[in-house]
Amino acid sequence: MVGQFPAQKGSWEAVLDLRKERKDDWWEVEALFDHCFAPGREALSSYRLRDDVSPISNLCFVAHDALGVLGGAIRSWEVVIGDKPVLLLGPVAVHPTRQAEGLGGLLINELLAQAESDGWTRVMLVGDYPYYRRFGFSKLENVTMPPPTNPDRVLGRALIGGAWDGVTGTVNKITVSLLDP
Repeated sequence: MVGQFPAQKGSWEAVLDLRKERKDDWWEVEALFDHCFAPGREALSSYRLRDDVSPISNLCFVAHDALGVLGGAIRSWEVVIGDKPVLLLGPVAVHPTRQAEGLGGLLINELLAQAESDGWTRVMLVGDYPYYRRFGFSKLENVTMPPPTNPDRVLGRALIGGAWDGVTGTVNKITVSLLDP
């Protein structure tokens, strides 16, 4: 589904170019994350799980408008719970001038479709349930993120039936990939 998409809701930019993030996009994406999230975002526990670990390049996407301006981005990382590989979705950000156009949903749906195609069975994130439930996420009762994470914001989605059955414990940083998509 990577490609060009009509912009939604009467936006003056006619087309969004959705593609996989490239190495030369890194700093522009980081600037978008800085702009969209509160100062100190890198102090969050999800960032400790990403320290010195590369994102999964096949599961990182950017969306540019017709003028080449970055409108949104999403990244993902591998983590483990016990010996089970888990895809950690996020961060996902949409520039404030592009919000309410469906761009965040487009990025999330693209990532989930690619993750399923790549053989991932379960995805988790830290986020607002009222927003993410539309993508099939629900609260993970027996999964703990490192502190200081609100347990009500730890959400998961099975990409195949039963993928979360028996997966319990603390989310840990990956040191060696358990899944080679």
